Amino acid sequence: MEAEGIRNLAIKIPRKWEISSMLFIPVKGTPRFKLKRRPVGSMNDLATNHGGITTVRADYHCDFSASSSDLCVCIVTWNMNGQVSYEDIEQLVGSNHEFDLLVVGLQEVPRTNISRLLQAALIETHILLGKAIMQSLQLYVFGPKMNSQLFVNELKVDKYGVGGFGGLIRRKKGAVAINIVYKGIRMLFICCHLSGSRPSLSPRPHEAHSHAGNVEERNWQCRKISGSLFSKNKNPYGRPVQVTVWLGDLNYRVHGIDTHPARNLIDKNLHRLLTRNDQLLQEADRGQIFRGYCEGTLSFKPTYKYNIGSSNYDTSYKVRVPSWTDRILFKIEESSKMSEKLHSYQSIERICSSDHKPVKAHLCLQAIKQ
Repeated sequence: MEAEGIRNLAIKIPRKWEISSMLFIPVKGTPRFKLKRRPVGSMNDLATNHGGITTVRADYHCDFSASSSDLCVCIVTWNMNGQVSYEDIEQLVGSNHEFDLLVVGLQEVPRTNISRLLQAALIETHILLGKAIMQSLQLYVFGPKMNSQLFVNELKVDKYGVGGFGGLIRRKKGAVAINIVYKGIRMLFICCHLSGSRPSLSPRPHEAHSHAGNVEERNWQCRKISGSLFSKNKNPYGRPVQVTVWLGDLNYRVHGIDTHPARNLIDKNLHRLLTRNDQLLQEADRGQIFRGYCEGTLSFKPTYKYNIGSSNYDTSYKVRVPSWTDRILFKIEESSKMSEKLHSYQSIERICSSDHKPVKAHLCLQAIKQ
């Protein structure tokens, strides 16, 4: 990622044990907070810094009809595991279409015309503005039916594949991207599917597919994708991207804990305790990936791996440790003079046709008045 310094947060930095206490023990009756419109570089105490990633609480309220935001963006990512129904697509986009742009990133897409299903589900409110497809890895951007195309000043697509023969079994790895200028805001959306596990010779069952050995490979893939997309014929004098969003199955796992203790915490609604074992946050702490990015609080349950057709975690012989493999990260460049407000970050648990649960975020942007 960009080799820039970590943003300074205007908060007191607690000791390490205090951070664990603040982050991982839920308190009943905690009042709802609103994230004030201000640049990322000066977020208040609703933000927690993880080295490269700033964790931001969502306020779960967006009055779209009276919104003073310049742009509201709904972002969805889902690993479909090669299965889909129209009912799934309807639940994926939801019945409330109060947003300007809808960005849908999909992995392990079946041999079905997903574009047609999405357009049918959005036919009353939104139209397809652009798509980027690399076999089973797909990205779509939709805008309002009324005058939406008048707001699109530029739209480019790119893709970058990494490793293996996953494309042969509809599990293509890499990234697809859409660079779009909408209402004068230059945004880059990157939908990725990074490498999973390789067989291990470890005699310990919970380490046989621990994924720990693949962390460096995933880190490398992130950096390679970031440096390769839109690098051909790049104009050094072109306007820089103001907003970058990564979404997809990043495949970083919860590790350092066995599956049964992890599941016990989830059953007791203490799954936030597992974030300290999340590889993505750990690698960000080390400064390896996503420096300067933000993510909503992981208040929802780990999104992988489920028994297909249910909301029960994996009962196969691998009994994988539940993990937040499916993520949405965003970065607002300080030079862009934009402020952001995260209104939601959650999983869609009622969709059960895949071994992954979809993840959805609602992000609103506004230009800072000089």
